[in-house]
Amino acid sequence: MNLKEIFKITGIPVLFASLCCLAPLILVLLGLSSVSFAASLSDNLYGNYKWAFRGLGLLLLAGSLFIYFRSKGICTVDSAKREKRKIINTILIVLIAAIIFYIFWLYVVVEIVGIIAGVWENPFS
Repeated sequence: MNLKEIFKITGIPVLFASLCCLAPLILVLLGLSSVSFAASLSDNLYGNYKWAFRGLGLLLLAGSLFIYFRSKGICTVDSAKREKRKIINTILIVLIAAIIFYIFWLYVVVEIVGIIAGVWENPFS
């Protein structure tokens, strides 16, 4: 499994899991919302619904893994039993990579863009 395949599997789930903070930022960047409304919406979504977004991301990650395994010819229970080690290793690698990508994407990239756009306060000023 190479890095390109890992990004293919984890990209969309990580994006959906981060929508609690990314959606208000997109609204501001597209000019569809004021900064104060986006900050309020972000506080509400992240504060009250972050686990719903993370759960959605986890479900999408499971779906991505299912599609990945089907494309690799692991379609039956017998083939899954034969490839048990490969399946477990792939799931662990993808899960760890998804967590790292999520943390980097949400708490570094989205946070910096949000500070630059003025949606969130700069903690260093």
